[in-house]
Amino acid sequence: MEPRQLTDADYERLLEFRTRLRQFLRWSEQQAKTQNLTAAQHQLLLAIQGHRGPNPPSISDVAGYLLLRHNSTVGLIDRAEAAGLVQRNIDPAKRTIVRLTLTDEGRRRLVALSELHIREVPRLASTMASLFDKLDPGTTTPGTGR
Repeated sequence: MEPRQLTDADYERLLEFRTRLRQFLRWSEQQAKTQNLTAAQHQLLLAIQGHRGPNPPSISDVAGYLLLRHNSTVGLIDRAEAAGLVQRNIDPAKRTIVRLTLTDEGRRRLVALSELHIREVPRLASTMASLFDKLDPGTTTPGTGR
């Protein structure tokens, strides 16, 4: 199957898509600042609270969510722990694993940010959906394979 010829409209939609994503990320960073957090700290708190499984997330779990190397994740956790946002706990079943939990302060800040983001995400999703609805026939919608 040969790739189709991209049109100017395709490039315009891709530009708008990337611009909207960057606007959302900038907005999110600004919201994190209102809680005296960096964007990375906000994502760390979300990775810990949003982790699903029988145990709290390990450092490796969080590194995977954040798409960071282990040592970079440890540095981020060190700073968040010093700020009173997270705490480390040794896994009682496997003492070589460190599990992460939010402190009350970390949870309070995450709740404040999450309430704002829950309201903003549908606006972003609507914009993204309308951009992809305009794609020419014969292209695929990301994530659907159709």
